[in-house]
Amino acid sequence: MQSDLVDAEAAGGRPQATRHVTRGARRYLRACGFAVIGEMPLPNDRRADLVALAPDGGLRIVEVKSSLADFRADQKWAAYRDYCDRFYFAIPVDLDAALFPMDAGLIVADAHGAMLAREAPILRLAAASRKAMLVRFGALAAERYCALAFGEERPDI
Repeated sequence: MQSDLVDAEAAGGRPQATRHVTRGARRYLRACGFAVIGEMPLPNDRRADLVALAPDGGLRIVEVKSSLADFRADQKWAAYRDYCDRFYFAIPVDLDAALFPMDAGLIVADAHGAMLAREAPILRLAAASRKAMLVRFGALAAERYCALAFGEERPDI
């Protein structure tokens, strides 16, 4: 199984495309002034690909899709909307933006950066949900920082 993953990556398959889109989207969000956490566990036991915290406390979730097959096979993203103020897809340059729901933002990315193709509508988290997400974001960021600083394994909260 591990060799299959290595073969797919060597061939430039979906895992590499996912890494590139994730990297570009993260770079874009950081350039916009957001603090960004990847693979953040949510209260509903799902994991968001990227969660971005704006300077004003707004929360954005970005779901990375590397291909049309990836988008069609994984519909978990609908459950992420309850945990953010704005929801986006990040996609590679060669994927047709028209295939993605109009009620979500769209970031087009490659390994070097990204651009905002469509702004997401504002969903506005309830105060209690916002507080819970901000605490979760801060705790995870602190745990990951300490793990890096002290050479420990990356924790999951």
